[in-house]
Amino acid sequence: MGGPSGGPSAEPDITPVVLTQSNGITSESRSETPGSSAGEPHDYRVAFTAARLAMALVDRDGWVLEANQALGSLLGSSPAGLAARVATGLLGLAEDDPVRTAYREVLAGRRDHLRCTRRVKLRDGGFLWAEVTLTGTGGGCGAALLSVEDVGERHSLREQLRHLQMHDSVTRLPNRALFFERLSAALDGAGSRTGRIGLCYLDLDGFKAINDTLGHRIGDELLAAVAQRLQTCAEPGGNLVARLGGDEFALLVRDSTGTGQATVLAESVLTALQRPFDVDGQRLAVSASIGVVEREVAGSSATGLMQAADTTLYWAKADGKARWTLFDPERNAHRMTRQALSSTLRQAVERGEFILEYQPLVGLDSGMLRGVEALVRWQHPHFGRLAPDRFIGLAEENGSIVQLGRWVLAESCRQARVWQKDHPDDPIFISVNVAVRQVWDSDLVADVAAILEETGLPPELLQLELTESAVMGSAGRPLQALHALSEMGVRIAIDDFGTGYSNLAYMSRLPVSALKLDGSFVQGFRSAEHPNPADETIVEALVELAHRLGLTVTAECVENAEQAERLRRIGCDTGQGWHYSRPVAAERISGLLDT
Repeated sequence: MGGPSGGPSAEPDITPVVLTQSNGITSESRSETPGSSAGEPHDYRVAFTAARLAMALVDRDGWVLEANQALGSLLGSSPAGLAARVATGLLGLAEDDPVRTAYREVLAGRRDHLRCTRRVKLRDGGFLWAEVTLTGTGGGCGAALLSVEDVGERHSLREQLRHLQMHDSVTRLPNRALFFERLSAALDGAGSRTGRIGLCYLDLDGFKAINDTLGHRIGDELLAAVAQRLQTCAEPGGNLVARLGGDEFALLVRDSTGTGQATVLAESVLTALQRPFDVDGQRLAVSASIGVVEREVAGSSATGLMQAADTTLYWAKADGKARWTLFDPERNAHRMTRQALSSTLRQAVERGEFILEYQPLVGLDSGMLRGVEALVRWQHPHFGRLAPDRFIGLAEENGSIVQLGRWVLAESCRQARVWQKDHPDDPIFISVNVAVRQVWDSDLVADVAAILEETGLPPELLQLELTESAVMGSAGRPLQALHALSEMGVRIAIDDFGTGYSNLAYMSRLPVSALKLDGSFVQGFRSAEHPNPADETIVEALVELAHRLGLTVTAECVENAEQAERLRRIGCDTGQGWHYSRPVAAERISGLLDT
């Protein structure tokens, strides 16, 4: 379809070449075309010999039939010395399977051409980088044209560009890309002597402050100095050091001999960084937190290894910084469980996975049931029934405590209203724990008012428990909420009293109506044979002061009758603990009320 001027389908006008062999030497004859005669000098040797491109003719078995001067010069041999030699040996074409297979397919006529870059060894012991092309010539002789081009400068430039791309400009260390390339290669396991790998992942402590106060130039110089010390630590073991970004570095231990090798390396890094750095006339000090991971190569992945290292680095920082921490599968499993629980808390409330149990609060003077504390449990579909200490802290961290606390409050008031209706002459109160975040992140006063109105529960039958540390020093919104709730008729109790500030003078200015003594005070009452006079004296003083302030006192963690009797003599109003009952379902409380 295209014309002589050339279009998408224009064919070049090339006179066919026919190759013949005579005594091992290939010659040519051209088919006659109009305007030419057989006697004109069309011998291909003129162009073949004079060409600047190194070339050779190869037969179907891979033997060099003829080479030109350019190829001889390139390989440091005469053209005649290259003839009758195997091309694969000259150019290293048999060193890897894909190239060798493609080479044979071209010679057999099953493939048009081959192009590859090879590192060719020369006769003088040197080498060159060459681009090798093998093209079948067609015809019946089965020969192929081999061309070799010196691409050393191009290869060198490419290597220089790759070096720039794969190394950090500040520290001259391998960067993140090169680190992961080497890590992936190490995890392939090829050539590994031990089948194990180690990783030290470190982050500088306090580097941001230096960067912010002294500027990025000083910060960069400090990073370069740190890199030099890391290389000094890594050199004896031939370990790779890389800067992953910011003030994060990694040391890769290939062919690890065990956990000890990685931890010794981490310890040497900590020791090296303890010495101050002199940067631009300033004496600077930094430390590092290091996460250490060491494991078998088999079954490991780059992603999994880095996740484990990142987790362990977080542990090192959480444990106090300036230290290394070794990856612990059990600790990681606990973390993963926490993460799984945290991520599903909100949906769990919506799915109705939480239930309430109730623990009695018993009058120490009469033994009668005065109230109950509502305690939430999580009926998790995978982990079973979870106590509050497994998820309340997580709920406070991610904010779902507001949603969960609102549900607990509503469900508790609904149940308390049922008990009130069933026993109107002697109703019991319901005590509900409230987190500080519920006061700050929601309108607790409005929530309580709406729930009381919806359930019909009288305000005086609701007691809200807040921890001592949450109430002490309250100002602004929390204090306003406490006063509003108290004016509404709701009772306010301080939970775990005695573990925080214990400031009764300040407490007198708060709208508090009850104290719940922390169980640690009651532990000294366990044995009547070996009483602890100090514990009893402290509790007696607290109870007396509380009563003078108009507060009632509940003793938590009462476990036996002797404790209950001694607390009664001291003057505690109510007791709570396994001596009376474990937390039970609402039906069990109803049974107690009916007896």
